Amino acid sequence: MIALRGRWRRLSARLALAALIGSALVVAVPGVPAAQAAPADDIRINEVVTTGGVNDSIELYNKGTATVDVSGWILRDENTSPTYPIAAGTTLAPGGFRAFDVHSSFGLGSSDKARLYLADGTTLVDTFTWTAHSNPSWSRCPDGTGTFGQAATLTLGGANNCPVGAGGLSPVTWPGASAVTTADTASALGSDVSGLYQEGSVLWAAQNSGKLWRLVPNGATAWKADTANGWSAGKTLRFPGGSGTPDDEGVTVTGAGSTGGVYVASERNGDASGTSRLSVLRYDVSGSATTLTATAEWNLTADLPAVGSNLGLEAITWIPDATLTGAGFRDAATGAAYDPNTYGAHGGGVFLVGVEGTAMVYAYVLADSGTFTRIASIGTGLAGVMEVQWEPQASRLWVVCDDTCSGQHRTLQVNGSGVFAVTAIYNRPSGMSNYNNEGFSVAAADECTAGSKPVYWADDSNDSSHALRRGTITC
Repeated sequence: MIALRGRWRRLSARLALAALIGSALVVAVPGVPAAQAAPADDIRINEVVTTGGVNDSIELYNKGTATVDVSGWILRDENTSPTYPIAAGTTLAPGGFRAFDVHSSFGLGSSDKARLYLADGTTLVDTFTWTAHSNPSWSRCPDGTGTFGQAATLTLGGANNCPVGAGGLSPVTWPGASAVTTADTASALGSDVSGLYQEGSVLWAAQNSGKLWRLVPNGATAWKADTANGWSAGKTLRFPGGSGTPDDEGVTVTGAGSTGGVYVASERNGDASGTSRLSVLRYDVSGSATTLTATAEWNLTADLPAVGSNLGLEAITWIPDATLTGAGFRDAATGAAYDPNTYGAHGGGVFLVGVEGTAMVYAYVLADSGTFTRIASIGTGLAGVMEVQWEPQASRLWVVCDDTCSGQHRTLQVNGSGVFAVTAIYNRPSGMSNYNNEGFSVAAADECTAGSKPVYWADDSNDSSHALRRGTITC
């Protein structure tokens, strides 16, 4: 995000979401009827969005045990026409979610209904009626079987943010020291520093203006730009072919380390800033050239819910296949346990990307051939996702929101059902102001000292002329 947007750059849709932050619960609204039970199958309307940061959308969910082909099925509002026919070849695996952007066919009003029909156009499968706009989402709890209520967050394409036990999880104190210190030289990096990833003695930083930094230690607790091999002012990034300016928001590497390429998440081309381009880009960082051209691009735009051009990919991390299979991770694309062999050559792991506008995390297998498959859609309960970071030592996924959520962090792990679920909600350290932190990195286990290890934040707004800050978490 460009720093000029800072704390006040949020669109009205995100402000509406922020007002609801602090709870991931869905609240039942008295007088709002539950959706009608489907007569002969397991497909249910599961979430409806009528206004806000994404287009009018209807989500379907398969609560059964068999894959269902919904090709040609029809979505309608309260009117007979126009309709939205579901594309040929569309299936829903058991436990699968699929959101349909219906705004190009019809709009969903403040007092309206969503209806699902078989392909004959006369057999009603499911319906839900409401009398007020979603704020931001009408969602079932539990998924597929419960009643509808106004949700705290959008979860299109993934599980709804339903209560976890009695009253759900509550925010707790930061799991480390309360004190936070600056970790860069004043004015060294400037604004717009977003994604972070620590690779041993190197800290990679993505800057929204189309720049990648390679930072090296500056004393025991801070970082500075590497002065070797053309990195002293960061390196300019380009899309494949050498054109454009990626609005790079997140950065990570795979098990091969940076020698296997540095991966950047970009939400648009800065040279065409009004158009979303939700891409993962790979860069060869081995040379001394000051401009890097992507060696590969996986453009995910068409596969993700439509969001504003400045509300797209904000974060990226990578998890090894062996970790996911060992945890019993379920592949939403197949409805079965994740099997890496299904996908051919893909670098030995899965990429997770965070989308600000949907507040969701999406898991992708990015094939070496350039194709991709979405294998999970993960609700976070946050108003926006600005960073994701896998912590191997604790086998947990960190999901980070910025000043919109008062700097709240959440951790997720694979549960007994094979899906990522929230395990803890942490307030920011009490010694850190509510900065516009869009980047977060976690040190490796070998940096643990006396039971603690460093973490770093990137402040997009460069408050007090510092972009980096250092804190700790327990190992």
